[in-house]
Amino acid sequence: MGVTANAKIQRRGLAAICLLAAITMLIAGETALKDRLQPLGFVVYWCSCFILTGLAAALALIDAAKVRNEQRDEQRALIEKTLQDIEREKRSRKDTRR
Repeated sequence: MGVTANAKIQRRGLAAICLLAAITMLIAGETALKDRLQPLGFVVYWCSCFILTGLAAALALIDAAKVRNEQRDEQRALIEKTLQDIEREKRSRKDTRR
């Protein structure tokens, strides 16, 4: 119907990697690196953590939009198929009455 399973796996995998990296950076920043970062390093480190988190959130929103579009297309296809089946059944009943 459009998007392959491979594309879904890649999209969700990239979001998971970004989120995992951000969580790892958060834990490392709050434990091992807390007193070791210089002021500029501190800013760069936490900005990169923020960017990874934002990227993961953006990828999640994109994935949600794609899933919604896929569901809408599948629902339309199902409605069209159902209407065709009803029409076919109506014609077959009309032909058997003659």
